[in-house]
Amino acid sequence: MPRRTATLIASTLTLIVLLAVALLAPTPYSEMSPGPTVNTLGDYGGDKVISITGHQTFPADGHLNMTTVRVTGADYSMNLVEAVLGWARHDDKVVEHDTLYPQGQTAQQADQENAEEFSQSQDSAKVAALDELKIAVPSQVIVAAVVKGGAAEGTLHAGDVIKAVDGTKVTKQDQVAALVTKHKAGQPVTFTVIRAADAKKKSAATQEVTITTRASHDDGPSRAVVGIQAGIEHLFPFGIDIKLADVGGPSAGMMFALGIVDELTPGSLTGGKFVAGTGTIDDNGNVGPIGGIGLKTIGARDKGARYFLTPADNCEEAAKDIPSGLRLVKVKTLDDAMTALKNIKAGNDKALASCAKS
Repeated sequence: MPRRTATLIASTLTLIVLLAVALLAPTPYSEMSPGPTVNTLGDYGGDKVISITGHQTFPADGHLNMTTVRVTGADYSMNLVEAVLGWARHDDKVVEHDTLYPQGQTAQQADQENAEEFSQSQDSAKVAALDELKIAVPSQVIVAAVVKGGAAEGTLHAGDVIKAVDGTKVTKQDQVAALVTKHKAGQPVTFTVIRAADAKKKSAATQEVTITTRASHDDGPSRAVVGIQAGIEHLFPFGIDIKLADVGGPSAGMMFALGIVDELTPGSLTGGKFVAGTGTIDDNGNVGPIGGIGLKTIGARDKGARYFLTPADNCEEAAKDIPSGLRLVKVKTLDDAMTALKNIKAGNDKALASCAKS
């Protein structure tokens, strides 16, 4: 074989190998796509999504579907070929890996964070739904977490109910830090608590626990701390259980709240129509924005939704590419969502607040 020909073949093979390596090399990207959409009024994975015990419930038809986004895992390395194909597909979205998993977050850390957000979202959905129905939900301040190595370790425990600090009655979680920081580091502070093991008892005895404060070591100004995180525990007047396997994050809050209201009231909120939606919710019924709105609207429409309850702060983005046959309805609060459902049920689409293109 002539030297020139051999050199040309060798160069071509080298180029092919380099190109293959470049195409298959990992990139700093991840992929998002439409995930499952689940009717909060129905079953999923063999379990009823919302189960209520200890209070009268009513049958509800139609759909109040929560929506999800499927994402590649924290440990998944997308190569250039996959990234290009993802960019080409309308129903997928390629984003920087750090957008989904900031600061090198591991898969385990991401799952833990999503589970915590999902739990908090369920709690707020229950509170907001019962408030919508004028059903009172008492609450109490608890020890949500104890800092490892902190002054309170071994003395206070997660789940302990905090009744008072230095004799001052506590009803809000931010009161705890305010009362502790009145001290100087090294001074004692006395907590009046009901132990977690006794918290469910009707006449549980209180205990006084004295802890010596320490100086804080975070980025804020130096202050006295005891090394606990206070939280709020709601005391629901009856049982509300939300089961949805393999789903995390806070974005289903509003749809859970609507599902709870529908099951606790006669008739159907939707009038049998297919409504989907998304949005976080807080205890006061305020609806907040979520990520992946465009993918969620696609997933909802593919499942059969005709209306999509959309957080007001997501409206502009969602309106850029509305799936055919889907009506985006803007909501800021749970009250807004309830009003929208009344109009949808009545067929009064003209009264709906729509997401318009900017």
